[in-house]
Amino acid sequence: MAEAAGQATQGVSTGMMLQTVVGLALVLGLLFLAAYLLRRLNGGRGFGGNGPLRLIGGLMISPRERIIIVEVGDTWLVVGVGPGQIRTLHTMPKGEVLPFSADEKPFGQWLKQMIERKNEGK
Repeated sequence: MAEAAGQATQGVSTGMMLQTVVGLALVLGLLFLAAYLLRRLNGGRGFGGNGPLRLIGGLMISPRERIIIVEVGDTWLVVGVGPGQIRTLHTMPKGEVLPFSADEKPFGQWLKQMIERKNEGK
């Protein structure tokens, strides 16, 4: 009876531990094999590859709201994105994004100039 009690509290045997490690290795191997096969079937492209949609640009309106321009074929969609909603604001033909001209100032520079003018008057 003392032998039976000693064997019951002995713990996990080496065979059980080896079986667990081999099983874990087999599951991880199957997971990596499935990921490899999915990548091969998808042509090596991840999400957002060379599909019909392309993001042209965006603007943060607030921490939770954005306006983005998405190119779909020969059309640009101006889309408003907020928490839980996406709305098309405008549709226009495909064009070019023009950089700022030399005489046109970005908003940040304009704002800094206005603040400096206001502080000079005090």
